[in-house]
Amino acid sequence: MKTSKLILVILIGAVAGIVIYSMQNNTSTDEGYVEFIQQERAEMEKFMKGGDGSPFGQDNIVFEGLKFFPADVRYRVKAKLKPIEGKKVVLLSTSDGKEQKYLEYAFAEFELDGVQNQLLILEVMEMGPQRGKLFLAFSDDTSGRETYGAGRYLDVKKVPAAKSVELDFNLAYNPYCAYNDKYSCPFPPKENLLKIAIRAGEMNYHQ
Repeated sequence: MKTSKLILVILIGAVAGIVIYSMQNNTSTDEGYVEFIQQERAEMEKFMKGGDGSPFGQDNIVFEGLKFFPADVRYRVKAKLKPIEGKKVVLLSTSDGKEQKYLEYAFAEFELDGVQNQLLILEVMEMGPQRGKLFLAFSDDTSGRETYGAGRYLDVKKVPAAKSVELDFNLAYNPYCAYNDKYSCPFPPKENLLKIAIRAGEMNYHQ
């Protein structure tokens, strides 16, 4: 075999090996990610069933198990953080007819299903252990059908000077009002009414 042909065969073999390795590595990563989501959901189920502070722990409400969309890594997105100049106080209406104060923090911009989306992240202003933490409530095209009609929540970690943030919609969860109407739950701001369907995270409890 000529030297040039031998080199070509070696290159093709090397490229094929890299592709196969990458595919195996990605599969392994996806499987690990799905296992992580399942563990998080199992912990949530355990808390709801008998944890201290569970919305099912009073008023004789029977816990019938939570419902979730299948974990899908496509809904774990990296969003660009867009700073807000001249941050304003935002009043969110709550399920019991009251209001809660929040401070604008930043916009999270991301693309999903070929659509550019933007969500407003807020910062908790009320005194207490949650003060200063971030709050993200949203609704989407599944709200009121497959998911809770008043929207869902997503935990966001505050990282000073960060220019991006991970939004994992597989971890989206219902406010306690979805189970017990005696709780006071803020509704999503008007900026967070997404036009796409987020078929990830927790589904409607009452179906």
